[in-house]
Formats: sequence, structure tokens, C-alpha cells
Amino acid sequence: MAFIACGKKAELPSQFTTAQEQAVIYPDYRDIVIPSNIAPLNFLVKDNEADECVAEFRGEKGSMLVASGDELTIQIDTTEWRSLLSENRGKTITVNIYAHHNDGWTKYKEHTLTVAEEDIDPYLSYRLIEPGYELYRQLGLYQRNLTNWNVHTIYENNRTFSNDDNHCINCHNYKNYSTEHMVFHVRAQHGGTMVINGDKATKIQIKDSLILASGVYPSWHPKHNWVAFSTNKTGQTFHMYHDEKIEVIDEASDLLFYDADKNEVRHILNTQDYLETFPCWSPEGNYLYYCCAHEPQLAEVPDSASAQVLLQHYDSIHYNLMRVTFDEKTLEFGEPEMVVDCATQGKSISVPRVSPDGRYVLYTLGDYGQFHIWHKSSDLWVKNLANDTCYALKEANSTDVDSYHSWSSNGRWIVFSSRRMDGNYTRPHIAYFDKQGHAHKAFCLPQEDPRQNILLLKSYNVPELTKDAVRVSESTLHETIYNTEPTSAKYVKTARSTKTGLKDGVDAVTGASPKAGAVSKQ
Repeated sequence: MAFIACGKKAELPSQFTTAQEQAVIYPDYRDIVIPSNIAPLNFLVKDNEADECVAEFRGEKGSMLVASGDELTIQIDTTEWRSLLSENRGKTITVNIYAHHNDGWTKYKEHTLTVAEEDIDPYLSYRLIEPGYELYRQLGLYQRNLTNWNVHTIYENNRTFSNDDNHCINCHNYKNYSTEHMVFHVRAQHGGTMVINGDKATKIQIKDSLILASGVYPSWHPKHNWVAFSTNKTGQTFHMYHDEKIEVIDEASDLLFYDADKNEVRHILNTQDYLETFPCWSPEGNYLYYCCAHEPQLAEVPDSASAQVLLQHYDSIHYNLMRVTFDEKTLEFGEPEMVVDCATQGKSISVPRVSPDGRYVLYTLGDYGQFHIWHKSSDLWVKNLANDTCYALKEANSTDVDSYHSWSSNGRWIVFSSRRMDGNYTRPHIAYFDKQGHAHKAFCLPQEDPRQNILLLKSYNVPELTKDAVRVSESTLHETIYNTEPTSAKYVKTARSTKTGLKDGVDAVTGASPKAGAVSKQ
């Protein structure tokens, strides 16, 4: 407290010259819409000729905050920031930046922060991973409190290399934006799927001779303890010379239905020449959305040759957005129905997420494939299910990778991974999604020290918003993963257990829907 009391108080200069341009700041927090519960937007002023800077934040109601920091870093007092945002909910804050040069102070052209009426869910879960996936170590799942700087470790794998302990952790997912029910996978050593109920964890194994592999991409049913999984035989290849470093291909993939209460699993779709992946339930649980590519040549070659066949034309594999109906009383799924036709236009879709109000499907659109986290062509798109239109979220997108995304529980915010800052590392970006279905300029997750986005040599992966903090302890997860054997889920045979799963005359990609929204040029 004595140190703070003796610190230099930020003051605005009384004399200055006025510039005609805005200050260049990092991260770029200029002219954006922000939630009123977001942590302070600390930033760097990128002015090589300046030796000092100060910023003024003035709300419409007249409230004011002045901030400075170490050299060209603006550090905002958390208490004053919260008060400023609370008083200006639904209003605009004007930001003036001053920089000191040899000949005096310069005042840059002002920019604004618009404080939305709606808050964002306060917790963001993510994985930190190095861009090169050579070794299963030094990976972690973490949860950040977006209202401050607190980061909680959900689980970290082994820090040093060990043949006996090396394992991967991935694909965390929550039910209804709450941590009461959670799932994530452990690969390689200590393998299994972790199913979390409150503060308790169970390790299960989804395997059967009729199942390709363990469950991969999950989605919780909104009403029951059911999870839709894709099951994927996934391989990655490294380009010798290419703008994109890695290509991830599904040699084969199907969809599974898992009942967590009964520990039973069955097929939803089990096809030979179709690749089904990234399942996602609708908010009412009556539809299951997913991505699907048709590769007829897979029916003509042995399984061992599928990877080589797909690699020969990896850049022309195109996924469409599909859905099937679901009856929660009978647990029966309907026939595939087209939602967005991308293949006929030479595009490919990935990671569908339905908005909480059921009006929109948010997805990524790229030139090919389904692992858009590495594709520079990847952008955020939505389909308006009410009027059957598809359009890009231009204001939120960038010229680099914009990929994995999730909604807030009120449907007014989206969080997604983007490589726009340096082209190599993904950082979480947040964008406001208004009631008219338009996204606004995205901004990077704020950090106490804005230089962390430069210095951290790991990518943020799979950002997921929740309303509450993770309840299970890291020690419980460690004990369960390291010292328990997985319980095998019982496989239930159905009409779709065989490699067809479709009625005669029904195409798993084209379906029979006359309202298959094509990719718009808007």
C-alpha cells in the first residue's frame, strides 16, 4: 500500500499539439463494443519516438479515468475501470491518448469503446499448446476469469518427456454453459475420456470392433446426460513448403451417441464413403448438426489405403453442413438433411455451433478440409435459420485464420481463435453479436501485461465460455487419470451399427431438403 501511495499519479498534459490520426495501439482496442464485466483493456502505444504516454477514458455521464504505466504501456486501475464501465452500460466511452516526444506532448485523434447492455459469461476455458505437435507433453487446460486476471489450472499433463506418462489432453466441452457437466479426452498413456459431474471425475473408454476409434469431438445434449461424439481416424501431415504448416485429415469418421447415465454407446451414422464430424446439438435437443464430406472412392479401397487416397487430393475435400432429427423419447435419429451446401461451390465447412436462441448456426468456412485452425482461408460465417440466408461475419473476420468458436449463453458474444496478430499463434478474440445478426469488430482477450500476447510461445486452443468456474480439482483429475483404469462403455447394436445406416435412396450428403442454404456472396 505504501508503494502504491508513493507511485506517480497519472496526469493529463495541459499543453499539447493535436494529431489527425489515431494512435496505433497493441492490441487494437480502438472503436470496439465491449461487455461491462470485461477486465481492463491494458495496451501498448506503438510510437517509437515517444518516451511516455497517458490515456484518458471519459464516459458519456462525465465520469473519467486517467491511466499511464511503464513507458509506453497503459495500465488501467481495475476498480476505477469497473466503476466506469458500470456507469456507462449501453453508452460510449471516449478514449484520448497522449504521447510525449522531444518537442512536447501530442494528443492523438480519439477513439471509442461502446459498452454493451449484455455481459459476457465470466469464464473462458482453453488449452495451451505449442504450434508444432511433436510431443505429448507440456499441455494444459486452463480457465480464465474474464472479469479480472485470475487463471485457474484445470489440468496439466506431464511437464517432462516420459514414455510411461506422455499423454495428450483435448476437446473439452460443457453442458449448457455450466461446469456441472464436462468432458475431455486423454490420448496415448493413461488414455480415456474424462466425464465430470460436479467435483467428481470418471474415466471411460469408448471402444468396440464396430467403432473406428474412441470418441473425439463432443457435444452435450441440453436436457439429458447424453453426448454426441464423432469417432475419427485422424492423421496429420507436414508440408515441406506451404503457407500453412500442417494438414489434418480424417481417414474415416462416424457419429456416436453416448448415454453417460447408463455408460452405453451406439452409432448415429456409420458409413463407408462419408466423413461425418463435429456434431452439435440444437438448444432444444431435437436436431443434431454435423459436417459431412462425400468421398466415394473410400468404398473401393481397403481401410489401410484411405489416408493415401485422401492425401492425393487433400485440397479438394469439401464438407457440407448437415443435420438429423432426434426423438428423445425413442432415442431415434432421422435421415440426413442438408443445411448448407458448400461442396458445389468449392468451399468447406467446420465446427457448427447453434446460437442459444436457436436462430443462427455459427461455423467456419474455408477452401477445403475440416481442420480450419490451420487454414488461412478460414472465416466465421452464420446461417440465419429463419430466413435461410448465409453470410460472412466480415467485421469480426481477418485476413488470417479465424477458426474455433463458441457462443456466450445469452447469444450476444462469440469467442474464437485467430492467428491475426502474428500469423503463427492463435489468441482468443471476442466479438459482439447484435440482435440483428451482425458481428462487430473483434478484440483480443485482455491481459494484465499486454506484452504477454507477444512473449507467450503457445497457442490458445478450443475457447469455451461458461457461466461458472470448474468445480473438479486438478488433484482429482490427476488421480483419476494416472491411477484408475477406464470403464468400458457398453456398445448397443442398432440398425445403424453396420456400414450403411441410411434408408434406401437417401444420400448422406444431399439429403432431401429443398431448403439447403447455399453459401451467399454477401
